[in-house]
Amino acid sequence: MEDAVDDTTEPGGANPTGQAPETPAGELPGGRARPKTDKSEQTRALILDTAMRLFRERGYDKTTMRAIAAEAGVSVGNAYYYFESKEFLIQGFYDQMTREHAVEALARMADQRDFSDRLCTALDSWVDCAAPYHEFASQFFRTAADPNSSLSPFSNESHPARDTAVKLFREVLDGSDLGPKIDPELDELLPDLLWLHQMIVVLYWVFDRTEDTERTRAFVKRCSPFVAKMVTLSRYRVFRPLVRDAVDMIKDFVLPTIGKAAPAPTEAPKRKRRAKKD
Repeated sequence: MEDAVDDTTEPGGANPTGQAPETPAGELPGGRARPKTDKSEQTRALILDTAMRLFRERGYDKTTMRAIAAEAGVSVGNAYYYFESKEFLIQGFYDQMTREHAVEALARMADQRDFSDRLCTALDSWVDCAAPYHEFASQFFRTAADPNSSLSPFSNESHPARDTAVKLFREVLDGSDLGPKIDPELDELLPDLLWLHQMIVVLYWVFDRTEDTERTRAFVKRCSPFVAKMVTLSRYRVFRPLVRDAVDMIKDFVLPTIGKAAPAPTEAPKRKRRAKKD
């Protein structure tokens, strides 16, 4: 039955059956499947690793789910079981790389206490982790730039990867000499702001065509002390009114644009029923 799935949609399209595959109890839809056995986790990892290799070799647009399944040695239906569409493969990649980045960054800055150094290390380690995927990153960006795309870093679907990154920047701050000295209002928001700063670095990286993305690395090294100086200035009483104004603007205009965790599947029917009553 699974082998009968026809992969005739355009690259990046959803499951050609027109319906989302059934999600086993306790798991999330699309690329959020949480396999319960080592074997299923290995299968999911195999499909994801195969997809990343084909994206590098053929490009994202020219790689179909059928090709990924064939290279991975699984049925097309099995590929769709773990990843509802090609977009969810990218979400799986985001999640995996963000976790790897967090582990790598924390290890590198374990002995660092200077905030600027820790920030630079966190951002530089991201560039290293992302390096193998730089050649086809611009193809992701075309889709991710669409505010309605699940690949957008601000989407609900991207929340797990974004949450991991924000927690890393909380570690960057709390483990630094500057952490205990920050204004409480700014301290609450700073990890999110540092994640937004990383998004600027990512955008610069996507379009960087220098060898080993040297300009991006130089950009990180130049920006990190500047960001540290701005954060340090926020400690002084004379700047606190400006800090509070900035915090209010961020809460009113920036944070509302960032998606939250996607609702659990069991919540969807309840929302639909309420909508009908309204």
